Amino acid sequence: MNNETPAQSLKQEISLTAQLIDVLKQEQAQLIAADINGLVAVTEDKSRVVAQISALTAQRYRALANVGFDGMESGMQAWMQSSGQAAEIEQSWRELLKLAQSVKAINSTNGLLISKHMTHTQQALNVLRGNPGSNFYGPDGQAKSTLRPRGLVVG
Repeated sequence: MNNETPAQSLKQEISLTAQLIDVLKQEQAQLIAADINGLVAVTEDKSRVVAQISALTAQRYRALANVGFDGMESGMQAWMQSSGQAAEIEQSWRELLKLAQSVKAINSTNGLLISKHMTHTQQALNVLRGNPGSNFYGPDGQAKSTLRPRGLVVG
């Protein structure tokens, strides 16, 4: 019989989720600074922490299933209610959920920053390629959407 309880890894999950928040904040700073090299290092850290959190979450889900509850967040809530778990476990669970909400918010902001960078990059590529979708304003203040590629003179 497995002695693993659904609450066994909560402290580790809280610690790792707080660590993920720090990494996401670093990622956000790198995105704002447009520091690609820094972003690569932060992305590696983020992947490592997310993998550890995923493993602990899967462990908690298995423990819930082993005691007859759904292997998901609602199963954790039901397990705590039915087993009369200590207030400390409920407090840890609430803390983990609060941290998860912070992760979601910061990650959403980072996604918006990434989207902004991608849009800017695509616009720059359009200009370089001379795509007609690139809009420029002419001397009369009107948008000009037809660009002619320039030839390159070498010599």
